[in-house]
Amino acid sequence: MQDTGFTERNRREIIAIATAHFADKGFAGARVDEIAAATATSKRMIYYHFGSKEGLYRAVLTEAYRGIRSAELEAGLDQLSPLAALERLAALTFDYHFQHPELVRLVMDENMRHGPHVALVGEARNELVLPKTAALIERGVADGSFRAGIDAIDLHMTISALAFHFVANRYTFGAIFGVDVTSAAAAAQRREQIVAIVRAYCEAV
Repeated sequence: MQDTGFTERNRREIIAIATAHFADKGFAGARVDEIAAATATSKRMIYYHFGSKEGLYRAVLTEAYRGIRSAELEAGLDQLSPLAALERLAALTFDYHFQHPELVRLVMDENMRHGPHVALVGEARNELVLPKTAALIERGVADGSFRAGIDAIDLHMTISALAFHFVANRYTFGAIFGVDVTSAAAAAQRREQIVAIVRAYCEAV
């Protein structure tokens, strides 16, 4: 029986709350009944519209990856000089990870379980982003600002790793080194360092 009371607002609310639960407890620990209890819908409605716990989780992953992919695609990199575009790409990647720690936790949990769902999430793939990164590298090499031999996947991995690590290890670093890496000041300092590292990696000598 079709439930005509389900709206896009209901869907967004469920995904937002499910994101918090999956990010906090992981796929194994999150419970659909707890997610339903925190929403204006029911467990039955969640299963009807998402199919299963796995379906809900994939919807959460889809939205999480859609956010960062949209930020990358809308960065306007082709309107900037290669070096300026590279710096913007590194900075926005760092900013997105810092502002969305739930993405980091979801990716960590997915990796711990050997990535059973991410391959089914189209937004997680880089068919649109990597060509733009490759085009940026080509422009930089052509105008002499980038060194030759930079691989688009390697560059993407380097930028992602630097941004990801700062969020993924914030609590262990805080406990071990006695520093607050959750503050805006710490983030600004690390952001500047990452932009400089990425620029030094690509810049022609």
